[in-house]
Amino acid sequence: MSKLAAEYQAINLGQGFPDYECDEKLRNLVKRNLDEGKNQYAPLAGLPNLLETLAAKIRRSYDLEVDPIKQLCVTAGATQALFTAISAFVKSGDEVIVIEPAYDCYLPQIEIAGGIPKPYTLRYPDYTIDWNMMEELITDKTRMIIINTPHNPTGTILRERDMQALESLVASKNIIVLSDEVYEHLIFDSEEHQSVMRFPELFQQSMAVFSFGKTLHATGWKLGYIVGPEHLMDEFKRVHQWNVFCANSFLQFAIADYLKDPTTYETLPTFFEQKRDSMTKALSNIPLTPRVSEGTYFQLYSYEEVSEQSDIDFAKHMTTDIGVAGIPLSPFYSEPPDDRVIRLCFAKQQTTLEAAAERLAKLGRS
Repeated sequence: MSKLAAEYQAINLGQGFPDYECDEKLRNLVKRNLDEGKNQYAPLAGLPNLLETLAAKIRRSYDLEVDPIKQLCVTAGATQALFTAISAFVKSGDEVIVIEPAYDCYLPQIEIAGGIPKPYTLRYPDYTIDWNMMEELITDKTRMIIINTPHNPTGTILRERDMQALESLVASKNIIVLSDEVYEHLIFDSEEHQSVMRFPELFQQSMAVFSFGKTLHATGWKLGYIVGPEHLMDEFKRVHQWNVFCANSFLQFAIADYLKDPTTYETLPTFFEQKRDSMTKALSNIPLTPRVSEGTYFQLYSYEEVSEQSDIDFAKHMTTDIGVAGIPLSPFYSEPPDDRVIRLCFAKQQTTLEAAAERLAKLGRS
């Protein structure tokens, strides 16, 4: 869709990246560390200064003490962390429960490891999990459950009752929970992010993945980290050592200093909630129905009032004929339901959102 958007000079509300710069203070820290020659290998798990900063951040955010050396690892983006975790624990014939619609890297990563994806399908408009139905998917071959909260692409969140249900579900079972929490600070309406780290028993069977790119408005830096109990992190690092060994050094130096100020991430809910509300208001007079986002920088819209096309055809129509690119939801499913829904990204400047709304006003029945 991004390629099509470029070809037709469409406003790209499809792919999830900001169209504005990250903080000048952070850019200056990066430049300073480059100028100081911080260009050589970092330790396998990450720079000690950054790991200590992250441990302090976890303590502040989730009231959890983690050992910065034994329970954390800096990765070359969240996708690498997910791939490494799956590679470390999923073997041929193992089953992995995936909640769909799902971020598109999960299934191929499971299949590369020889695992068997077992989808649990969420449906528009609620996208809620029935944990009794989830339990029916568990067999003696179930090795992992992948969760994602806040959830891409639906913009939903898991609440305390969900995490408690998950904790009960995996208790006393040889199942690892891989928790994709890259949008941890992009959560709205005074809700709290329910990390696996808030639930001590669950955390002992879990690994949580995070992204500096999402938190710092710098998706192209491809830097993230993972946290888990020592016995799981030991296995993770055995694979991490042989696929990347370490992540880039100069950004780690810069981020370690930058994140010492907690306002750099604690102000993000308000920042992105305003952007969500701006897009919702800007598009309020067009015939698309929002499923108001609870987290992430994505919001779903139903186009049932304007078209009976498939979501892929409608997304192409929006891009080529209307001049605004969105993302269809069906590619996020193994077996797509017949829901007429697209995903729009609101991590954009106000002028971008207003220009998109002006174009979308041309939507008619197709």
